[in-house]
Amino acid sequence: MNRATEAPTTLIASAQRALRLLEAAARYPSGATAKQLARDTGLALGTTYHLLRTLVHDRYLERHEGLYCTGPAVSGLSREESPAAGRSRLDRLLGRIAHELAAAVHFARYKDGEVQLVAAAAAPGAPTVDARNFHAAAHAHAAGKTLLALMSAEERRTHLHRYPMVPFTPYTLREPAHLPLLPRHGPQRAVPITQYQEYALGAAGAAVPIVLGSGLAAVAVSLPMSQAHRLPQVAAQLRVRVGDDLVTAAFGL
Repeated sequence: MNRATEAPTTLIASAQRALRLLEAAARYPSGATAKQLARDTGLALGTTYHLLRTLVHDRYLERHEGLYCTGPAVSGLSREESPAAGRSRLDRLLGRIAHELAAAVHFARYKDGEVQLVAAAAAPGAPTVDARNFHAAAHAHAAGKTLLALMSAEERRTHLHRYPMVPFTPYTLREPAHLPLLPRHGPQRAVPITQYQEYALGAAGAAVPIVLGSGLAAVAVSLPMSQAHRLPQVAAQLRVRVGDDLVTAAFGL
């Protein structure tokens, strides 16, 4: 066989092996090891590692603590991701971030005139916030303050008219003029918005915004006050951790 015939055949075989790996990884929502994927596909371990590196580089797969699962580029191959699949992917992302930061993580969005807590993940020693008053307490928790900061003046007035700035603790802000403001476009993530015991006594939080077109969302961390000294560092790590994968998951729901 001459080289002109051999090269296309080799490329096709490599593509087939990569697709087999993608199909195998998709069967493990929580991730699988390279050895598991090699066994499932019947590929040599060395070949598996080589293909996995390429797939991770091109974001078809993600690697976290030695486990491989489908990445953001895979969802772009289909026109529409089911709500259940999108929610599962968001839950996995928040779980990883909570584990990495050792802090509870919350994803909230402003949709149809409401501040909604969409998903949350706890960490050891850092429980998620009480969701019962979340929609009415945007002025008190970090995610809500971030969403209010991104709203237009009219949106903010309308929201605060519907949900007045009632105190949840002695530290809750009471005046709209005291709420922070952020530009909807530009470097919004320069300084995370924080709260210390404004929503619940004994808890502190920080949030960074996520803006995609007209869509507004925020991802926040929460820590007990005994760990409040960690909040600036954790918030800075959160700002770095918010990337395309989280944005895709956030606005895909």
